[in-house]
Amino acid sequence: MKILLFAHLSEQMGASDLTLDLEPLTVEELMHRLKELYPVLSLNHVMVAVNESLADRNYQIQVADTVALLPPVSGG
Repeated sequence: MKILLFAHLSEQMGASDLTLDLEPLTVEELMHRLKELYPVLSLNHVMVAVNESLADRNYQIQVADTVALLPPVSGG
């Protein structure tokens, strides 16, 4: 499963993406797993897109999917 990281998430991990060997799981389960694996990630208020479409917390992610973690954007 490929996970794309943007903004501060990319900075926190020092990478713009991760490739994880995970079984199919929901968005909510993925977020819990990421918090366990990478406690440095600040995942509060992050939106999740799967294959370029926003997904709710119950969406089932498949192994071959691409997931993007989209932190909130502030403007000025």
